[in-house]
Amino acid sequence: MTTQKTHPLTVAGFAISLIGSILFSTKAIMVKLAFAHEQVNAITLLCLRMLFSLPFYLVIGYLHTKKQPNQTPLTMQQWLSVAMLGILGYYLSSLFDFVGLQYISAGLERLILFLYPSFSVLINFVLYKNKLTLTQFIALLLTYSGIGIAYYGELQIDTQNSHFYFGSGMVLICAITYSFYLVGTGRMVKTIGDTRYTIYAMLFATGGVFLHFLVTQSFNTIQFTPPIITYSLLLAVVATVIPSFLLSNAMKRIGSNNVSIIASIGPVSTIVQAHIILGEKIFMAQIIGTLLVVLGVLLIGWKSNQAAIK
Repeated sequence: MTTQKTHPLTVAGFAISLIGSILFSTKAIMVKLAFAHEQVNAITLLCLRMLFSLPFYLVIGYLHTKKQPNQTPLTMQQWLSVAMLGILGYYLSSLFDFVGLQYISAGLERLILFLYPSFSVLINFVLYKNKLTLTQFIALLLTYSGIGIAYYGELQIDTQNSHFYFGSGMVLICAITYSFYLVGTGRMVKTIGDTRYTIYAMLFATGGVFLHFLVTQSFNTIQFTPPIITYSLLLAVVATVIPSFLLSNAMKRIGSNNVSIIASIGPVSTIVQAHIILGEKIFMAQIIGTLLVVLGVLLIGWKSNQAAIK
């Protein structure tokens, strides 16, 4: 008996999801390039990313409001939830990620960050008492084993990095906070709509980023050099705005479960790009670890699809 609407996997939906996932995976590459070639810190780069992406979301929010002028106003509880999730997902998670990328490779960052599906499963298990199935348990073992193998291999190569553990910890915190954001988002979009939620969450997050920047930095210290502007625009448009709408469109076409499975290409894409663009080495432990992590995420996605058609 079908209890939940399922979506067929179409060629168009697959292609859109694949392109969106690959574009999202370029974020780490652009951040590493900006840190390597320009004198810029994490909060400044994050501030510029939000600054350049904000106009796109404002325009889309305005058009959405004109198209649907009679939407039910949000309650105070909903406003507080959106504000908290926006700050958690778009501000704090991104900040931890950007800080971590200063100290570890783009490939390892993407692998650690890709633990968020397993963290989401654990959050739902602990907070919402969702049953943890045998398949999900095996998937958790695979993903954590994969991270352990890749991490050990990277540790043997990056022996001179005194901030290796700190950088890894920052990205791990990013994955945890992002998983809380995703769990909360999945519940909020059902009540207020995905477009409206995304716009409001982005506005709250942008406010948090700007406030953080004003307290700790100064706009006078930003050097608007052509490379900084280029990296910031690429981060905003190519790695944020475009893929966010591509994946939203893909979810409408083929469903979130199918999109999450296709998004497993993310770590592989980042590792390949990091090797070609940044010159990062690809080693056997990284390959084995990546395969285990991707397999674990695929199992989580596959289990979600099975549950949807029972």
